[in-house]
Amino acid sequence: MKTTALHALHTELGGKLVDFAGWELPVQFAGGLKEHQHTREAASLFDVSHMGQVLIHPLTGDMADAAAALESVIPASVAGLEDGRQRYGLLTTPSGGVTDDLMFAHHGDRFFLVLNAARTDVDLEVLRALGGVRVEHLTDRALLALQGPGAEDALATLIPEVRGMVFMDSHVLGDVWVSRSGYTGEDGFEISLPNDRAEQFARALLAIDGVEPAGLGARDSLRLEAGMCLYGHELSESITPVEADISWAIPKVRRTGGSRAGGFPGADVILPQLDNGAERRRVGLRPEGRALAREGSPLFADEACTSGVGIITSGGFGATVGGPIAMGFVPAEASVGSTFYTQVRGKALPMTVTELPFVPHNYKR
Repeated sequence: MKTTALHALHTELGGKLVDFAGWELPVQFAGGLKEHQHTREAASLFDVSHMGQVLIHPLTGDMADAAAALESVIPASVAGLEDGRQRYGLLTTPSGGVTDDLMFAHHGDRFFLVLNAARTDVDLEVLRALGGVRVEHLTDRALLALQGPGAEDALATLIPEVRGMVFMDSHVLGDVWVSRSGYTGEDGFEISLPNDRAEQFARALLAIDGVEPAGLGARDSLRLEAGMCLYGHELSESITPVEADISWAIPKVRRTGGSRAGGFPGADVILPQLDNGAERRRVGLRPEGRALAREGSPLFADEACTSGVGIITSGGFGATVGGPIAMGFVPAEASVGSTFYTQVRGKALPMTVTELPFVPHNYKR
């Protein structure tokens, strides 16, 4: 398995290491529940160095050319992104599905992309097929995520400039690149820096009162409470952005009637769905009682569990919510408060459609 620059530190701190997308990473340190709650209350440090980091350089030196190239595969407004800012984007397939979801930032003379680890090789094939740009896959940089209400105070002790940043700012501070974003629903930062500086930087953060290490388990439960999609669960090549309820990632300028409408893979499927809706959509679900509904479990319209209408894509215990939560796909006409059923140990479990996110986002706007 591949290891990150913090592998020795994870071992020293007693992290329980697992295989994740071919990387040996900590799933927990003190325990997933404790780490989840600590992130909501203070600040947790996650190693997300397995994510793909890529720079897109325009061959002409004109960022408008690089933006146009990226807009041919990403249905977002890349051209409208200001220097020092970041957006969420999607790589789409010709059939309207999603190759990957990603973050892209404008760093002056280049775009900086962060890709899902398991999809990096697939994404690189797509990006390297673009004309007019040079694609640089960065393999010598770590990526750390400091998340929680105490993240700003903690990081500002090392990088004072972060106090002036707001949600989705992405700044180049020498060889350290900082974005105010994350995958927990809390305020926080993602910090890209050279591998040879990562351990020292992580140790400095962990020495700050209130900062604790956290693993992949807490990261997953936090993103579930925050109502965020996970590739391979709520996103895949067979799920469209409209079905996944992330239509907000496709702005008006790229939709029917917009000045740069279409021009991306799957536009002939996605644009009509944006106009007319899809047959299914992602929703939040609250199981009755304390039983957990798991990924892959079918959803039924009736208590006898004979009429299958959907599927659960993620499920677990919401520590902040104080009970089991899930996300899944149901018929698009289903409203908040509607009831569906799944089976747990042979018994029907009622599932109530609930607004997302389960826990409000706490970003600094």
